[in-house]
Amino acid sequence: MLWSSLNISVVNVFWAFLALFFLSAFLVHKLTHAQREFETWRLYVLFQDLIRYGKTKQTHQRDGWMRVINIPKRWFWHFYAVSVGWNGLLLVMHMNFTFHRQSVPSWLTGTVDILTGVPSIYSQVPQLSTLLMQQMICIHSLRRLMECLFVSVFSDGAIHLVQYVFGLVYYVALGLTVLCSDRLGTGTGTLLSQLSCFHVAAVTLFIWASLMQHQSMVLLARLRTGKSGAVETRTHRLPKGGWFDLVSCPHYFAELLIYISLSLVSGGLSLTWWLVVLYVLFNQALAAQLCHEFYIGKYESYPRYIKAFIPFVL
Repeated sequence: MLWSSLNISVVNVFWAFLALFFLSAFLVHKLTHAQREFETWRLYVLFQDLIRYGKTKQTHQRDGWMRVINIPKRWFWHFYAVSVGWNGLLLVMHMNFTFHRQSVPSWLTGTVDILTGVPSIYSQVPQLSTLLMQQMICIHSLRRLMECLFVSVFSDGAIHLVQYVFGLVYYVALGLTVLCSDRLGTGTGTLLSQLSCFHVAAVTLFIWASLMQHQSMVLLARLRTGKSGAVETRTHRLPKGGWFDLVSCPHYFAELLIYISLSLVSGGLSLTWWLVVLYVLFNQALAAQLCHEFYIGKYESYPRYIKAFIPFVL
């Protein structure tokens, strides 16, 4: 009863833990990356190996055994393939329940019961916000899958095995988190009657941020292709144009905006979804900071007014 009154649940603890973990990793890196004495510490080397991927991992000095558990970065598409399959399945089941009153598998309702601590008898459906979030995640994942397969030109960069496993689990957890919103939300009445200005604002932000992210991915791909579209190089070049004139990683900033739009779909009052947003903020901030340092170190002429992640802020 106390946990329920404090809105403490397994799903909230999970996202709060991830947010605190990546905030801590970001702060530790900021405080130590310029200190040369840490470079020989085995624990520090392992820490850096775990948080880096792609081009930022290539400049990191590490033991040979650490390279054995590397996964090609081009396998990023696996994450989005899993997301499309899993979240697409959840969307179909939820739509069948909402519109056709088909029962949801007991293993799924039981899992959501455990994550929220709220029995299924208190579920309030149909809920427009949940259906919109599921559709937005599916659209986002499908777009990113297509970009990975047909737009992006990956180098020989790598990701850690732990990062790979985490990426696969992440989108499964995200889909379950969406369903948890039904247990904690206030959606009642018909779907149309639930429509609000929050839904309109959220979808508008989602579309704008998605276009911004796609533009950034196209600009990055063009750094390695010629006018004909054929790949000319896989080396890293300095990105320019679009939002790259303001931040080193506008695609990460767009990712944050996409998750903020998901939080707005739920009316902006869901603690669970703001914890997800905090996780994305600190996770993307860490990745952007590493990329920003890479550009500064590689290009002496790199503009100092450009921020790593959020324009004019961070």
